[in-house]
Amino acid sequence: MITLKSPREIEAMKKSGAIIAGMHHEMKKIIKPGISTWEIEELGRSYIESHGARAAQIGFEGFKYATTVSVNDEVAHGFPRKDLYLKNGDLVKVDTVVELDGFYSDSAWSYAVGEVSPEVKKLMEVTKHALYLGIDQAQVGKRIGDIGAAIQAYIDEEGYGNVRDYIGHGIQPTMHEEPAVPHYGVAGHGLRLKPGMTITIEPMINMGSYEVNTSTEDGWTVSTADGSWSCQYEHTIAITNDGPKILTSQDPKADAKYL
Repeated sequence: MITLKSPREIEAMKKSGAIIAGMHHEMKKIIKPGISTWEIEELGRSYIESHGARAAQIGFEGFKYATTVSVNDEVAHGFPRKDLYLKNGDLVKVDTVVELDGFYSDSAWSYAVGEVSPEVKKLMEVTKHALYLGIDQAQVGKRIGDIGAAIQAYIDEEGYGNVRDYIGHGIQPTMHEEPAVPHYGVAGHGLRLKPGMTITIEPMINMGSYEVNTSTEDGWTVSTADGSWSCQYEHTIAITNDGPKILTSQDPKADAKYL
């Protein structure tokens, strides 16, 4: 079932989103060569809980961690690991869901570890731009397919793989709600967007093929099928009569038109 949120509810989601944004700002300070991915988890959980919120991923379908930390060819859902140390040139993706006073927000961000290659820099730039192309389509009266079509056309033009097995979703009153929000699709098709809908847009873009595999060992970690590196950016968005509003913004100046 899709619920339409009131302005009050959207403001409450924005408060949980601000905690995620603050956590990601702290991540930028510590993510560097030599740290373990477990240190990312410790910071994430500590930051969320110290701000009176709950890391909503903990306990979700048996997941044990506040964050997912996925490195290089890992697309998503990677476990934080005490014995995995980041190296110069790595690409790490950190994802979390925060619940504050019953209101949820979800955001993932990608980080360059030290100095990354020009190829990785471009992958990051393309993925972030794809996210904002999708956000620009999240307008009242448009359809879900418009979001995916805009992302897909751009990724095809750039020659990357656009993951299909994992997609965006509705959010609130739980962390995963209807509607499904694919990052591919046909313009003018799919559910019509209405004011008060809240969704995530979270393209996962691979340097190579779009195909992925899920680990048979842990049942969670998603990696590219061909070993190519992957990038992801994600925001929680509210559909409003004044255009799409980003509820997890980290940069009020850059995102001014979406706030």
